[in-house]
Amino acid sequence: MAHSIYICSAEGNTGKSTVALGTLDTLARRATRVGVFRPVARSTDERDYVLDLLLAHDGVVPIEYDEAIGVDYETVHADPEAALATIVQRFKAVEAKCDAVVIVGTDYTDVGSPTELWFNARIAANLGTPVLLVIGGRVPEGRGRSEQLGFAEPRTPDELAQLTELAVGELAREHATLLGIVANRADPDRLDEIVGSVRTAARIEAGATGAETADPSRVVHVWAIPEDRYLVAPSMRTIMRAVDGELLSGDDELLNREALGVVIAAMSMENILTRLIEGSVVVIPGDRSEALLGVLTAHASATFPSISGIVLNGGFPLSETIERLIEGLRAKLPIIRTQLGSYATAIAITQARGKLAAESQRKRDTALALFEQHVDAAALLELLDVATTDVVTPIMFEYQLLERARQARKHIVLPEGDDDRILRAAATLLKREVADLTILGEEIEVRARAIGLGLDISRAKVVSSHDAVYVTKFAEAYRERRAHKGVTLEQAREKVTDVSYFGTMMVELGLADGMVSGAAHTTAHTIRPAFEVIKTRPDVGVVSSVFLMALADRVLVYGDCAVVPDPTAEQLADIAVSSARTAAQFGIEPRIAMLSYSTGESGSGVDVDKVRQATALVRERAPELAVEGPIQYDAAVDAAVARTKLPGSDVAGRATVFIFPDLNTGNNTYKAVQRSAGAVAIGPVLQGLRKPVNDLSRGALVQDIVNTVAITAIQAAEA
Repeated sequence: MAHSIYICSAEGNTGKSTVALGTLDTLARRATRVGVFRPVARSTDERDYVLDLLLAHDGVVPIEYDEAIGVDYETVHADPEAALATIVQRFKAVEAKCDAVVIVGTDYTDVGSPTELWFNARIAANLGTPVLLVIGGRVPEGRGRSEQLGFAEPRTPDELAQLTELAVGELAREHATLLGIVANRADPDRLDEIVGSVRTAARIEAGATGAETADPSRVVHVWAIPEDRYLVAPSMRTIMRAVDGELLSGDDELLNREALGVVIAAMSMENILTRLIEGSVVVIPGDRSEALLGVLTAHASATFPSISGIVLNGGFPLSETIERLIEGLRAKLPIIRTQLGSYATAIAITQARGKLAAESQRKRDTALALFEQHVDAAALLELLDVATTDVVTPIMFEYQLLERARQARKHIVLPEGDDDRILRAAATLLKREVADLTILGEEIEVRARAIGLGLDISRAKVVSSHDAVYVTKFAEAYRERRAHKGVTLEQAREKVTDVSYFGTMMVELGLADGMVSGAAHTTAHTIRPAFEVIKTRPDVGVVSSVFLMALADRVLVYGDCAVVPDPTAEQLADIAVSSARTAAQFGIEPRIAMLSYSTGESGSGVDVDKVRQATALVRERAPELAVEGPIQYDAAVDAAVARTKLPGSDVAGRATVFIFPDLNTGNNTYKAVQRSAGAVAIGPVLQGLRKPVNDLSRGALVQDIVNTVAITAIQAAEA
């Protein structure tokens, strides 16, 4: 039986998708199979962006888009009872595949009246799912009355209490069970007052309905999530659609940046410049080429605000000379052209709604961070009675990494500030408060690129690897550590301006707790400085690596798959002990399989003997560790094979740490498992260094970088 939750609101524009995403993310930490269901589709003409966002979330059971929808609005209008029966039938099909289901109610894009809440209550009651009610903290009529896009006046606690009474009464009359209430987009200065007023109103109304299940004395769980201007601001892409425009010039990727305000540039250039505001969209008549060039120049200047984009209205064509000039400037700022007049353009922009859609990383990060900070995840899971499990899915493991890193709150340096993936990962890490960051690069360039991508890295420190103060300090320290190699101070100064050496020296001198690099550099370039400067722990003979292989139901440790090409028996034993220590760091009980092409005493030869000798050394050096070797992979993971080949072994059939005899075997095996079994390979995680430095694949995704930073922070906390 799935533990489902029905998320609905009493009106439109409450930011219900923020609550849905946060709830889904919370459930994915505990349940292994989480599903998503939309009882009523918002449109038959275009895909539901909220449903697409939720279905794409990590940890969601693969469900086809059409399968996750009950009916459309037309079906509800034609025959509500038949529509309800279809919704129940289609929901049960999704529920059968899941341990938990997040059900997202209607959006008030069609009816927009109290009858829509009534129908949501009926659906919830018939599905047998409790309701998480979302009430809007903003006055809907306020939209469009300000130059701030998405702005609306906040509701008072009393107004929210009145709305709560009406909504809770409606739910109770249709016998829907109220699980909790979220006051979303609430006034940030009155959150506690709002929670108190809403809780009191919900308790009173529950008792007043006379429903058999109502208990006016029970505690109603209420949370308040504050308004965030970025969540309600439309992106430039949304604005382009709103004005029915086309991208005339600029970087298409920068259309995902939010526009926080609107400036109508219909005055002289001097007056336009005084009205420019950070993150605004500037509307310029298409025949005002001097205003266009002036705004582009101001945007490029470090002394004026960075704007989100330009809309040229009126449909006037630019002259060939102006187009050639813009092309020569190589400006990445989006310039949109629309046929609408100035008034129609301004109205269309101010009425554009910000959407929590898949293409906006900043909105997604912001929504998840707000939910984590203001909703008690443990209490929510307890209300849903989602049982804990021994199964560990990739999304569960990734969440555990982020949570442990968040508790450690270490300082990590990222040397590759000129890579967009690093900037995107940094924005996520900072918003989710996983680590403090220093990004290497020229500050103006790094911050300008981040702003252009719509990313918030304001809390990161940005340092140039050519900063004279740091270079002088690092060069002297590097020369001291490499004096035995004849390194001069001048050679050291040149060396430490390399970003990998600069970042490594930050770690060595305590200016950062760890370093993550390699998205744009080779493994050798990333880790060589660490070998030269940081060196190994006193009890470790060789630096090696492991991959944390997150399978569908558990996490295994593979080593060494990236560093030591052909380890000796002594090195192999060292890798095994280090890998067991790494496994324990990340909550994996170490049971070590020393892999070979034969099991037990069945084979002989140089390669097998090396593994046999290494196994004996592990037992001698770390007698507390469970280790078996030589052993074949099938005997290490399959209990049935283990009973045949190594009966009575504590490791065979249940190994968690796999030590490969050489790099060739390890590297090929981890990639085969990653591609063939769909495992998430996290790493390589370097082990054995005094301070943590970790390498990225040059094909690393943003989530890979986030995970590696979290791992590095955990290593730093336990170093």
